[in-house]
Amino acid sequence: MKTSQRNPGFVGDDGNSTTSTLAMSSLPAETTTEDEQEADKSTGGRQGERATWGKGVEFLMSCIAMSVGLGNVWRFPFTALDNGGGAFLIPYLIVLFLIGKPIYYLEMVIGQFSSRGSVKVFDLCPAMKGVGIGQAFQVFMLSTYYASLVAIFCRYFVDSFHSPLPWATCRDEWGKNCINAAPSEPSDEPNGTLNNTDRIISSSELYYVKEVLREKDQIADGIGLPNWDLVIGLFVSWLCVFLIIRRGVKSSGKASYFLALFPYVIMGVLLIRAVTLPGSLDGIYYFIKPNWGKILDPKVWYAAVTQCFYSLSVCFGNIIMYASYNKFGHNVHRDATIVTALDTATSLLAGFTIFGILGHLAHEIGTDDIGKVVKGGAGLAFISYPDAIAKFKQLPQIFSVLFFLMLFVLGIGSNIAMTSCTVTAIRDRFPNFKQWQCSLLIAVVSFFIGLMYITPGGQYMLTLVDFFGASMIALVLGIAELYTIGWIYGTDRLCKDIEFMLGRKVGLYWRLCWGIFTPLIMTIILIYFYATYEPLIYNNQAYPAWAYGIGWSITAFGVIQLPLWMLVAIIREPGNTLGEKICGAFRPKKNWGPSDPLLREQYNKQIEHELMPKRGQGFWASIKQNIMG
Repeated sequence: MKTSQRNPGFVGDDGNSTTSTLAMSSLPAETTTEDEQEADKSTGGRQGERATWGKGVEFLMSCIAMSVGLGNVWRFPFTALDNGGGAFLIPYLIVLFLIGKPIYYLEMVIGQFSSRGSVKVFDLCPAMKGVGIGQAFQVFMLSTYYASLVAIFCRYFVDSFHSPLPWATCRDEWGKNCINAAPSEPSDEPNGTLNNTDRIISSSELYYVKEVLREKDQIADGIGLPNWDLVIGLFVSWLCVFLIIRRGVKSSGKASYFLALFPYVIMGVLLIRAVTLPGSLDGIYYFIKPNWGKILDPKVWYAAVTQCFYSLSVCFGNIIMYASYNKFGHNVHRDATIVTALDTATSLLAGFTIFGILGHLAHEIGTDDIGKVVKGGAGLAFISYPDAIAKFKQLPQIFSVLFFLMLFVLGIGSNIAMTSCTVTAIRDRFPNFKQWQCSLLIAVVSFFIGLMYITPGGQYMLTLVDFFGASMIALVLGIAELYTIGWIYGTDRLCKDIEFMLGRKVGLYWRLCWGIFTPLIMTIILIYFYATYEPLIYNNQAYPAWAYGIGWSITAFGVIQLPLWMLVAIIREPGNTLGEKICGAFRPKKNWGPSDPLLREQYNKQIEHELMPKRGQGFWASIKQNIMG
């Protein structure tokens, strides 16, 4: 058996080996290339079948492609719009500092330390395995409707080659309250005489609702049959995902450079265009001006937490999965800092762009209320952005093609991570299941599920699944994950794992967040949410009882994994008494630790030595030691 040539327990901040007192460190630090490549090709070597990233930068680029996506460009602007514009920024930044960044680094650490996916990583506490399984289910549901959004991007991408753009001008069948989105048209007035109660609607909004979605007036009419043009887009979406992940990180890592960097080129161009439109500064001012009354609204804080989850993709298992393919000593502290900072900057960039466009739309329509310019929800990305592109006087088709190609790339980048997470969870359990076979199976199943979202009633269902299958489950399982790692496994032991792996001390900020602030803040938000729960609505319409039944069933299926697998772990745990079984189920498995046998042996000796003084402590003393060290 080939052994590691480096001791990752002594890796410095730059990611390179420094010193070691072990005999194995006497071997040259750079002689591992051949061995690592051979281990990657082998199915029976030290790492088993788990490959590693070709280069460390591929991991960073993949995390950027995953975290910087539709959550920034699509979800962040309309979440801010629904929560008072600039008032949302302060809670969001606070939540990012106390919740988003600590969780991101936490998940990177435990994934890399154990070389396990989002389900197997809970070998650190077998009784909480349901957290990983629930997250795998949650991210699978999320990936199915992300792909449907990418299908709509495909439709707009093809339509962008038309001259004029099909959403730039009104059509007679759209009614008399339509106003052209494009400039310099024969008439910028509505198509006919309006009543006082008629709302003037942009041609881009009517195109999206009537031509692309062919949306039904109410969900009670049924969802209808899929739109054939969107079916083609959905197929293209899943075909791209399959082709990129069919060889695992070896293929997705190479694609990550384009998936991560290309969208920033287009975002920069659109921001420059947005700020040059009349009225755009009013929209940006609305975005950055805080409404102090809104800051005290717990619903805004809840929205900030869920947005942070979506924006960074924390508590979905994706980060753990990606980090599990790292080499043991990779500097994830640096990568976590880069990704979280870049993600925040991208959200603000997208916010400035979209609110600049909304300010211009308000100027065109003649209203001072930016918040009432256009409806929120998924439609914002398909209404306000196309509306702005239609106003380009020179070659709007080029900008439109590039813009929807950017959205397509963002959607694919995020969906690759989510689908890979599901594939990894399955292959960790069934290692003989080949990568391409598992990827193909997930893609085909997800394609057929996704057909539901591209029907005339698809947006009703998307909103339902987004709320019950993503937001609610993510918060509950995220809290369970934090208590598991921070309290049961122990923040103190986690910090010692980081020191063993990266050779760096863990500061008080991380300890306080992991052990106290992050789990407690999320718990308060969750309690408030359930205490003030109101039935979900879409387009000012309540869902029928059967739709709520589906939604709560989805939530229940994800959350019930917690007690179900806890019971299974206790039953399977050897022991003479129930107390012994329960205690054993909440302790790490014997094989927990680095995947390299030599490193795990060294780690186990170190942990055994450090745990000796703690034995015999009382419960609260043990908890205090776990959290604060």
